[in-house]
Amino acid sequence: MSKTLYRKLVDSHTVAQLDEDNVLLYADLHLMNEYTSPQAFAGLHERGLATLYPGQNVATVSHIIPTHPDKFRIIGDADSALQASNLKRNCDKHGIPLFDTNDRWQGIEHVIAPEHGMIRPGMVVICGDSHTTTYGALGALGFGIGTTEVEHLLATQTLVYRLARDMRIRIDGALPAGTTAKDLVLMVIARIGAQGARGYVVEFCGSAIASLSTEARFTLCNMAVEAGARGALIAPDETAVQYVLAHCPDLAGDAGLKARALAHWQTLFSDPDARFDIEYDFDASGLAPIVTWGTSPDQAVPVTGVVPEAANASEARALQYTGLASGMPLEGLTIQHVFIGSCTNGRIEDLRAVVDVIGERKVAPGVRAMVVPGSGAVRDQAEHEGIAAKLVAAGFEWRKPGCSMCLAMNDDVLAPGTRCASTTNRNFEGRQGRGAITHLMSPAMAAAAAVTGTITDVRRLLADHA
Repeated sequence: MSKTLYRKLVDSHTVAQLDEDNVLLYADLHLMNEYTSPQAFAGLHERGLATLYPGQNVATVSHIIPTHPDKFRIIGDADSALQASNLKRNCDKHGIPLFDTNDRWQGIEHVIAPEHGMIRPGMVVICGDSHTTTYGALGALGFGIGTTEVEHLLATQTLVYRLARDMRIRIDGALPAGTTAKDLVLMVIARIGAQGARGYVVEFCGSAIASLSTEARFTLCNMAVEAGARGALIAPDETAVQYVLAHCPDLAGDAGLKARALAHWQTLFSDPDARFDIEYDFDASGLAPIVTWGTSPDQAVPVTGVVPEAANASEARALQYTGLASGMPLEGLTIQHVFIGSCTNGRIEDLRAVVDVIGERKVAPGVRAMVVPGSGAVRDQAEHEGIAAKLVAAGFEWRKPGCSMCLAMNDDVLAPGTRCASTTNRNFEGRQGRGAITHLMSPAMAAAAAVTGTITDVRRLLADHA
């Protein structure tokens, strides 16, 4: 019977069919952080249970960690420090690998896992974080779970999983200059809505997707959850395969294992006559840089557009919160802060895009601009390439890895009323600090905002370079 890629992945990991809608699903890899794991470990200990397969679990400290550029990082907040120490104690007790606070390779789970070769096509990857959809960029089914489910997974390496429906989003056409995967996914979310993919696993395909780099695909799949998707997938092609091979030394050193892996990965696609429950088609050729105006990722328009009329109470509240009015242009809106980083846009390609935009420019007066790499490896690479030095010379703060200002769970918090151009994934009320206002955009757009002091169409700056 013909199957979608999603159903192939689910079927190959199904331990038992529980009923028509639920299966017992095996997980190849479980990722943990400091804030969704404590209760799960406590539950194990109360029941006298051990972690079944410690080596198929990996942990990192990422959400509560300070990113100050100190040589040795100390978590000053007592509650946060307790979360980090609890994670280390639990990992030591259960034999689980940990990227701890001052580990050279510490970083955000969704950045470190692929770069250390943990993610391969055909896997099921689970984490207590909603942006686990990121791994679909490599043809792996990733999704987030809750604390109770984390406990079950640690004990059994399985999960009671409710089946999702299939959605296919085809995007054709060449991305215009000045636009990126971030603009692409913001456009999709704005078109189908923040709940448009609720209950679905989305498979992205089309010529625009095929032209994206692997890191750009991470961005796309990462933000699919902002449309309510339970997962996101891109069938692994040569681009994905080459990325995996470059990050997996065990495959390079074992010809037989590599041959078996490649043969399996070639089967990971939706059959030509596979049925999807819903399909969308979009054209990328007319895409412009996208910016959010409200308090949901689907409240977004091209940077050349204006704030729309409020269509409902939620949008009216968003306008009140952001201090905007319908009909206002977004371009030229003054910002006070720029944040570049997160599991959405904290990779080396993102930082390269930033320095390409700023050139010899400086951060505008009155603007505080921060760059937080997604991992220690990204930080090292940026320093090796001279990117960090260029950022510092331009007036950016160059920080240590972590989730940082993606969410207000650490020292990096915006003051009330501060308007921030941000490369993160969510612009909810208070997401970056109580009363703070977040405008989501690409790293290139954030760089343009940093050096102009306003939301600016990055294509204008790129034209100056030409």
